[in-house]
Amino acid sequence: MAIVYEKYSYEDYKLWEGNWELIDGVAYAMAPNPVKRHQNLSVRIAGMLENFMENCQECEVLVEEDYKIDEFAILKPDISVVCNDKNPNYISKAPEIVVEIISPSTAYRDENIKFNLYEKEGVKYYVIVYPDELKAKIYKLINFKYVKIGDFFEEEFLFEDIKCNPKIDFFKIFKRYKNV
Repeated sequence: MAIVYEKYSYEDYKLWEGNWELIDGVAYAMAPNPVKRHQNLSVRIAGMLENFMENCQECEVLVEEDYKIDEFAILKPDISVVCNDKNPNYISKAPEIVVEIISPSTAYRDENIKFNLYEKEGVKYYVIVYPDELKAKIYKLINFKYVKIGDFFEEEFLFEDIKCNPKIDFFKIFKRYKNV
């Protein structure tokens, strides 16, 4: 006997309460509200990126905004940098940068399912932040595949091929949680 799953669309998604993501028509409940460290890192990274985008009219930094890939795939990145997207309701084109902050309950989805979707959709940079390790992995899309740029603990990374050249200084991002 085959198991039949109901396939949901964006029209269904808009009616749901709570936080959800939709991948290939399958609904995924978002993790409960993240712990304080996750939220603090999100605020710090988004704030740092926003400082670089302050005078950049083409790009904006968004936090937990819907990214509608198609009728059956809606993701909610922790942080995204989007340029020249005129849609007022949701992200409608591949962000330049996506940052996901790993939670134990979302690690597999962030490191595998969303990794592959962001790569396929043409997101230029995918940054995965590991709060417990105070580490970030940065991937860059090269020839339609993600190539790992490196692991970042205290280094700065300049997104030099993104409009307005945003930068993340991981020393400043993580310093609150280091035993210095």
